[in-house]
Amino acid sequence: MYELIIVGSGPAGLSAAIYAGRAGLSALVIEEQPLSGGQIINTYEVDNYPGIPGVSGFDLAQKMRQHAQEAGTEFSTERVVGMEVAETVKKIRLPEKELCASAIILATGAEYRRLGVPGEKELTGKGVSYCATCDGAFFRGRSVAVVGGGDVALEDAIFLARGCEKVYLIHRRGELRGARRLQEQVFGIENIEVRYHTVVKAIRGSGQVDQIDVCRKDLDTCESLMVSGVFIAVGMLPRQEALPEGIAQDENGYVVADETCCTNIDGVFAAGDIRTKQLRQVVTAVADGANAVTSAEHYLNSCRNK
Repeated sequence: MYELIIVGSGPAGLSAAIYAGRAGLSALVIEEQPLSGGQIINTYEVDNYPGIPGVSGFDLAQKMRQHAQEAGTEFSTERVVGMEVAETVKKIRLPEKELCASAIILATGAEYRRLGVPGEKELTGKGVSYCATCDGAFFRGRSVAVVGGGDVALEDAIFLARGCEKVYLIHRRGELRGARRLQEQVFGIENIEVRYHTVVKAIRGSGQVDQIDVCRKDLDTCESLMVSGVFIAVGMLPRQEALPEGIAQDENGYVVADETCCTNIDGVFAAGDIRTKQLRQVVTAVADGANAVTSAEHYLNSCRNK
């Protein structure tokens, strides 16, 4: 029986683990993968985290994990298959056992959004990737495409341009949405070609990507681009598979919670990319972790005083 169980070990979960440990709570972090950090471990450079510009996502995550362990929070690598949260004692079901806690923080994060075009699923891992820093080295000297127009897409294009012969940046709108600083970098790199008003219709290849079919929406024209890799960066979807029944969600599947991280279920809190919020960044995730633990402490104290 724990006072607090934190589900997920991205920046929000790790921040919550640090604050829980410092608060003296008996706390456990359940993480699906043995390497903490969530999405940021695949980010080659986190340049907007206050005080440590240019840190790699992997290094930042490991520093957070170490901090949490030193604070006294436990970690366990397990897959959550269900929850029962209606009663005062919350139950978390794992494949071979059940854990109990007085409070739960959901920090399950989000996952990559798919394009949903022919060839994407079949060629994933065979030229289709959702992580440029993970797979970019396999495409040195080749032509690749990045699909998207936000910060991640621009960062991926910049990263890939360092080793690839040509990088097509495919964006369905007429202007990029990423930070101005990143846009300026993209426009200053000769081997990045931005294709506006363009959508991917199909990804093709026999066992390995060798081309993509794209269409210009404004001109109603289509063509094929010869590329060896396609890096898809079109946003994220909340990870809903471990969410408890009855928890309030918005129209996109994010858990409804304000800055206090309180959900509609007493004793259940949501932190990081899984909750409704304006900005999903490392800095907002770690703030959520702190707020969620503070709210959990208030809840635990109220339970003790009943």
